[in-house]
Amino acid sequence: MEMWGEIMYFLNEEEKLYLHKSLIPESRDMYIDYNLRGWNWNQPPLEPIYDIKLGVAETANNYCSSNRDLYLQKVMKKKFKANDKMLEGSLLHKTLMKFITSAKKELYINGIKEVEYDNLFNLDSNIISELIGSYYFNNTSKEKLIKKIEKIWGFESQRVKFRMQEVLSSQPYIDVDALIHQVIPIVVEQKLNGSFIGLSSYLSTDAINFSEPMIVDTKFGKEKEFYKLSVTGYALVMESLFSFPVNLGCLVYPGFKNKRILIKRDLFIITDELRQKFIEQRDEKMRMIYEDIDPGIANNCYKICPFYDECN
Repeated sequence: MEMWGEIMYFLNEEEKLYLHKSLIPESRDMYIDYNLRGWNWNQPPLEPIYDIKLGVAETANNYCSSNRDLYLQKVMKKKFKANDKMLEGSLLHKTLMKFITSAKKELYINGIKEVEYDNLFNLDSNIISELIGSYYFNNTSKEKLIKKIEKIWGFESQRVKFRMQEVLSSQPYIDVDALIHQVIPIVVEQKLNGSFIGLSSYLSTDAINFSEPMIVDTKFGKEKEFYKLSVTGYALVMESLFSFPVNLGCLVYPGFKNKRILIKRDLFIITDELRQKFIEQRDEKMRMIYEDIDPGIANNCYKICPFYDECN
């Protein structure tokens, strides 16, 4: 189910209703093959066939239809330089993570007794400099990037302030830790060890909502069907580590248009089909690397691929 929303990680009322009245009951009633749960990592089909560690993105991504980009990286040891689109996506992800952690830190330090909403979560030049840091862009102006950073920061800031007012108006005696849990109920950049299912020991997912376990992944750019496989991979890792079911995923697609931010969210159930597809791609890519199989140049090679010159 695809839905338009107002914020990055926090669902609006329509989406909450859909989640609690439709998706959650459906996901709990849906049969998921026991063998495809992450906690069965020591048995086929989840048990890794090869002693090779892949990242979730490396396993799920299908930008290159032949997967030769992964072959060049892992077998041929080719280095690539990220293009401006990749760098911008990384920077905007970093902005989201920075806002969430900074907002939590500010509330913990200052408390909530003397909250001045107008002065909360301000974006200053030091934060901008820290975010941009060592990024080097060839054709994208720094001014355009700063404007996008400011839009994202202001966008998230207003939403958190509004949510704080909602909670404080109904719970005037709430403590700061409980307030943060209700206002910002997610963990960002959660570090996960995916080694049980043949993935990297140093995985990092965008966000996890623990109230009803749901993996949230943000993508700046066009929608891709295989993005659901990344969410599926993180769900399998969560299950392998904590032995509780993770049935829900959410892809967030932010966009910039007419000086506004538009947010599209795709809420979905992590089905048997997605789990099987992720495992099949993991095994197929591991075999390619282990047996040194060059898959050949893709038929639809795209020019912004960082390995375009290498293949052409």
